[in-house]
Amino acid sequence: MASELPAPIPIPVRRPLHDTIPPLIFGTATFNTQYVPNPFDLPALSIVSRALDLGIRAFDTSPYYGPSELILGDALAHSSVTSKYPREDYFLVTKAGRIAGDVFDYSPSWVRYSVLRSCERLHTGYLDLVYMHDVEFVSPPEVLAAVRELRRLRDEGVVRYVGISGYPVAELCALAQMVLRETGEPLDAVLSYGHYTIQNTTLGSAAITEAFEKAGVDVVLNASMLGMGLLTTRGADKGPMASWHPSPEGLRKASQDLVPVAVSAEEKLEVVAIRWALDNWARVGAGRGSSRAPTPASKIPDGRRVGVSVMGISNVAELEETCRVFQSVVEGLEPETQNDEQTGRRHWSLERRNKIQGVVEQMWDVLGRWKDYSWDSPGPGFVNARKPTEVGVAPEDGVLTRHAAKSHVSVKVEELPAFVI
Repeated sequence: MASELPAPIPIPVRRPLHDTIPPLIFGTATFNTQYVPNPFDLPALSIVSRALDLGIRAFDTSPYYGPSELILGDALAHSSVTSKYPREDYFLVTKAGRIAGDVFDYSPSWVRYSVLRSCERLHTGYLDLVYMHDVEFVSPPEVLAAVRELRRLRDEGVVRYVGISGYPVAELCALAQMVLRETGEPLDAVLSYGHYTIQNTTLGSAAITEAFEKAGVDVVLNASMLGMGLLTTRGADKGPMASWHPSPEGLRKASQDLVPVAVSAEEKLEVVAIRWALDNWARVGAGRGSSRAPTPASKIPDGRRVGVSVMGISNVAELEETCRVFQSVVEGLEPETQNDEQTGRRHWSLERRNKIQGVVEQMWDVLGRWKDYSWDSPGPGFVNARKPTEVGVAPEDGVLTRHAAKSHVSVKVEELPAFVI
């Protein structure tokens, strides 16, 4: 059972999101039966502890990801973690609005309930960033109402930053522009998935970049660098996502045709896909990226922005490999120096970038018409299964009551964590 909701922390002054969000975020969609048979069997405490020790300072989850919030929250609340890493040391991201595959509730009352329940599951009094989840499945007025409610929660100190997430990039741009037009305030963040990969680079196009700029979005994040398992050696058809992956058969086959291209270059498809996406989005996404130091040892000049990526991880080996690759990417972004060791690492990173780029260009030839292909989302005939009588109806589980009892708490500005103000 989730613990009682800790007291929310009102935020008198907000710095821009790009000053506070780390450039690499640990995605926990993998703490879910969509990816593993029993998520509770995952060594979540070991994974989360190791992530923090390696310098990762942000975690992304969602109530839609099955038990992900509960598993992540319990790991972060473990005494072995709290004794080393207090809450203000890391950045917590979750979502609201998507309840199940075909069930959405963007009503203000459900959004409020969902966010407060997430706080309980994650053992925190506040959430750093909350997205409305998969906004393409509901109407623009529903998105607008939900964003307004998230901002009310922000004003109450429960949420710090507000964003939207989804698959069709053009629709994300249009909705971000609508929010600015209708409210006079831009979104803090937009999370796009599957659109900056070796298969689909739409998110990095000039037209999309300009659209997000017009919408005033501060940070645009790239997720699902492996296309939800599409860009892996075993492929979507042989993984746990086979029964639900939305890609068409032709794209699945074309993606599998990339495996021998990688092998001929003495690489693995997964390694090529992750390295290319992390490296390129760090630069292409920099205009809407993070200005926080990418790693504790980073030599990137203060204030330089780096594109923000979300990487799903389900074991310690994946975690360590991702961090190693990201560290190398960062070294390639660092300026020239007189330090021979640092210069050597930088040159190795740039050589690696060039090799991977050459392999990916061969892969683009193989993909042919499937390069930059996006499937329909939602699919044809989609109907929201949330019944009108259920919209906005929260379970009587005590979440709202507990929050009401703790909603009038104040703190002094000087007592807030440094990165908040």
